[in-house]
Amino acid sequence: MPPLPDLFKPLAPMVQALSPRVVSARLRTGPWRPPAGTPRIAVIGNCQAEGVARSLRLLLPGAEVETILVAGLARRFGTIDRLASHLGSTDHVFSHFFPEGFVPGGNVHALAERMPRLRLFPTILFAGFHPDLVHVGDEASLRLSRLVPSPIGPYHSAIALQAFRRGLSVAATLRLYDGAVFERLGYFGLWQAGADYLLRTARDVGFGLDREFALWCRGGVFMHVINHPRLHVLGDIARRLAREAGLDPLDIAVEAYAPDGLVSESVWPVLPAIAERYGLAGSTLFKGDGRRAPPRLLDLPDFVAESFALYARHRPEDLACARVAAWETDREIGALFDAAA
Repeated sequence: MPPLPDLFKPLAPMVQALSPRVVSARLRTGPWRPPAGTPRIAVIGNCQAEGVARSLRLLLPGAEVETILVAGLARRFGTIDRLASHLGSTDHVFSHFFPEGFVPGGNVHALAERMPRLRLFPTILFAGFHPDLVHVGDEASLRLSRLVPSPIGPYHSAIALQAFRRGLSVAATLRLYDGAVFERLGYFGLWQAGADYLLRTARDVGFGLDREFALWCRGGVFMHVINHPRLHVLGDIARRLAREAGLDPLDIAVEAYAPDGLVSESVWPVLPAIAERYGLAGSTLFKGDGRRAPPRLLDLPDFVAESFALYARHRPEDLACARVAAWETDREIGALFDAAA
């Protein structure tokens, strides 16, 4: 390492310690050049697919990467045979699982029969950081249009919904966002349950994530909401897809060079009692979707108050939520809410 100016000499030990790791040997050997060949890749999936595709474009300079959202399969292609025909010229097809109903002709397995080179990759769902977050409405449909919106998007507080159903005031409801209440509601147990679910579903599609999950946990919060991972998570998945397809992705951190598209949508805070349990920085600030307008930021009291106002405009039967329905049959949980009134 060349001599440093006097101004920087106090930093020399730190710089010398870090310098061998800052730039990989691959990038030190000479001017950067894009790899030979232009693989054509299609990424099929939900809202996470665009982050995987964006990562692949960065990791594989020169690659042609197309994002195909499952929500638009029927409208765009009409049948699964036409989808397969469209994919015929691609070198690699990476897809989330999608069930029947999204495109006439079958599910992702029917597509795989027509496209033997299709590789499944997992959808990242993890509630450990946000155990109070639930969907309200027809969740089984897997369609955003059938969910009831909250003040920040399709994400609701189970505590707020249950408190509204039991006639609590906003002030009384706020007293329930407490570690002892979270313990009684089983929120701290959702970390292990969420981890088990994520790792099992990843193995089910032949894409085990045990190593990656451990690394993500060590790095702190890796989810914006329960179904929106941060970009470095999707970058790790993209890198593996590329390598296991025989490609040679760049050895770079995707999140250092590409925007995180999902952060422009809703962001749910890691509430203080949850953060304290896991040694994280907590917050009560909720962020709304900022893709079409400046995002709204709501503190917990405002979020609960606006949620109550929204619920009051709906019929009770529209506010379907499996967790809250289960709570309503549990006398102890009912007493817990009533005690806060």
